[in-house]
Amino acid sequence: MNKIINKEIDLNGRKLKLETGKIAQQADAAVVASWGETVVLATVATQPQKIDIGYFPLSVEYVEKYYAGGRISSSRFIKREARPSEEAVLTGRLIDRSIRPLFPKDFKNEVQVIVTVLSIDQANDPDIVGLIGASAALSISSVPWNGPISGVRVGVKEGKFEINPTIAELEHLEMDLFIASTPEKIIMVEAQGNQVEDEVVFEGIKLAFESSQPIVNLIKEFAKEAGKPKIEYSHIEEQIEEALFKEAKGLMKEKVEKALLDLESPWRDAKGEEIKAELSEKYAESLTPEVISGIFEKVAREIMHETVLVKKQRVDGRAMDEVRHIEMEVGVLPRTHGSAIFTRGESQVLSVATLGAPSLQQTLEGMEGERQKRYMHHYNMGNNPFASGEVKRLGTPNRRDIGHGALAEKALIAVLPTQEEFPYAVRVVSEVLGANASTSMASVCGSTLALLNAGAPLKAPVAGIALGLLSDEKSFQVITDMQAIEDFFGEMDFKVAGTQKGVTAIQMDTKLNGLTFEIIEEALKQGKQARLFILKEMEKVIPTAGPLSPHAPRVDILHIKPEEIGMLIGPGGKNINGIIAKTGAQIDIEDDGTVMVSGTDPEGVEKALQAIEGMFKTVTPGEVYTGKVVRLAPFGAFVEILPGKDGLVHISQMAPGHVDTAEDIVSEGQEVQVRVTDVSPDGKIALSMLFGEDMKPETEGRPSRTPGGSSRDRGGFGGERRSGGGSRRFGFDRSGGERRGGFDRGGFDRRRAGGGRRGGFGR
Repeated sequence: MNKIINKEIDLNGRKLKLETGKIAQQADAAVVASWGETVVLATVATQPQKIDIGYFPLSVEYVEKYYAGGRISSSRFIKREARPSEEAVLTGRLIDRSIRPLFPKDFKNEVQVIVTVLSIDQANDPDIVGLIGASAALSISSVPWNGPISGVRVGVKEGKFEINPTIAELEHLEMDLFIASTPEKIIMVEAQGNQVEDEVVFEGIKLAFESSQPIVNLIKEFAKEAGKPKIEYSHIEEQIEEALFKEAKGLMKEKVEKALLDLESPWRDAKGEEIKAELSEKYAESLTPEVISGIFEKVAREIMHETVLVKKQRVDGRAMDEVRHIEMEVGVLPRTHGSAIFTRGESQVLSVATLGAPSLQQTLEGMEGERQKRYMHHYNMGNNPFASGEVKRLGTPNRRDIGHGALAEKALIAVLPTQEEFPYAVRVVSEVLGANASTSMASVCGSTLALLNAGAPLKAPVAGIALGLLSDEKSFQVITDMQAIEDFFGEMDFKVAGTQKGVTAIQMDTKLNGLTFEIIEEALKQGKQARLFILKEMEKVIPTAGPLSPHAPRVDILHIKPEEIGMLIGPGGKNINGIIAKTGAQIDIEDDGTVMVSGTDPEGVEKALQAIEGMFKTVTPGEVYTGKVVRLAPFGAFVEILPGKDGLVHISQMAPGHVDTAEDIVSEGQEVQVRVTDVSPDGKIALSMLFGEDMKPETEGRPSRTPGGSSRDRGGFGGERRSGGGSRRFGFDRSGGERRGGFDRGGFDRRRAGGGRRGGFGR
């Protein structure tokens, strides 16, 4: 039996525990990490590649289990976990981006890290536990890895920092900052903020780093006791003769340098492949294509470092803090609600905004239950291979597309108007038409323009920029608005989005073993400078929100008392579906009595509003209505004067003379003009069909009640036809559907624009 090893510390008042040796014994390494009652299993498996594919084949999977939250899927047809949710993909990417830089560049074994959520306590976020578990599992595995790392979340509430806030506390934060760090440096940053000042973000990063060190030390102690010997591997220089290596490297440098610095023909991936193919043919008998590819990478990086750090130049001749040429256009598509094209250098994005009824919010299902998402941003590049001049098979959105869409989504959440101010579900799709780095930040800019073009009154426009890095042991250089070649052969991708006031989103990756605070501070400084420049350019194109598109649905809001919801719905949805059938509008009802009426036909929406308002109108004696006879009784007829509200016309008030039965005067479905003669304290209404000289004041009082029977069979007045319960969502299908409850956690306000999970923070 294997020895079971446990280590634990107190983390924010809850126990953080690491355990190995008990379960998943056949994995290369397996760690059960728990924090409070949130538990994950992190495993590492590795094997040599069967065929050298020329790069490090690492895969990271984050697996959600409904049982972790004590749930069975609400789907009628699928009860077992199927494909990963977007939330699982984003968390998997977060872990991947944190651990990937710390693998040796020459290590090429297949490595798979799987983080499975076994239990979630609704307080301690499993993404933090998952990252810590993955770090611990890699640290004790046989895989060479330069860890450990730790994950820490820092929030800001009312100007004060909070370390590792609970899931419930995330809903009220002004900033949610997640970092991964080594004992010395920052390895990954993910942040969303409500226009938080750059200086506050920087202070939060430093605080998160300090708070992560006890976790790093815990993993170190754990690895000392449970760690395995690491797999040995060879460096590329050791695989070939020194003289041959120098010869190939020299020839490679000449060709790569000429192509990299050619201002007339910008660098393309195809050019690199052409150079590698040419040298692979020349050295076919002595060097494999994989070795040639490795030499190419080393040479290209050396040239890039020399150009930027020594010659103080960029491959396209720009200044280090200079943004590429920008072009913008709005309203480019005739029938969409809002559209814009944003072009920066060779990166070009078409963003299209679509507005919908509130009921079109997305329902997200996960381990924690269901929640609503009002704002959706979808980014498409994987299915647009032409954007980079490639030919590829089209498929479903890949992990990169999902991640970039989530980043752009959370960049805009903070500036969206509230649902009360702008009662729409909002979807923006960003189509990448040209790709030369930083397309995610181009989609942020394009989406801002498209939303303003659609008439969305944003609190402030948002712009985004990506910054790169070249460094050595003595110096570093942050570069603004890097293009693809500076991304491929550089060392950092620092994406930052925000308004003139502050930051709304950050996503930082690096290829180094971490970044110093000095580098991060400089990146924030240059990012702010570039952001403000782009915002000024955007303001020239569309300074404020335009008028609502004539093709967008109209949405109007009115309020009723919560206890009146049943009356609006009616028995089995009769009242509300009747309004829908007559007007074609869609009606959504909130628990607090907020009623949202929407539709593409303004006249239909107006009629629906009038019908609802009429249903709750206070009826007073003397008012005249044209109503419909809905039921006949021996003592008179019930006439509907407003939707869901009817009164009684006694037979004595039907004609000037004597009337034997109501059928002699009226029939069901007939429209008649009536006058309100009395309204009882409990809302029952007496009506008369007599006007002018025909009026009989002596019989306009309240008719006597006949013993027995219902209120309507007693000769009493009509009134409100009430019913409780029923559906809360009604639409053009003319039937009610179940209204899903729960809080929208995708923003800073309940049922406000949503991002991904718990505050909408994408990964």
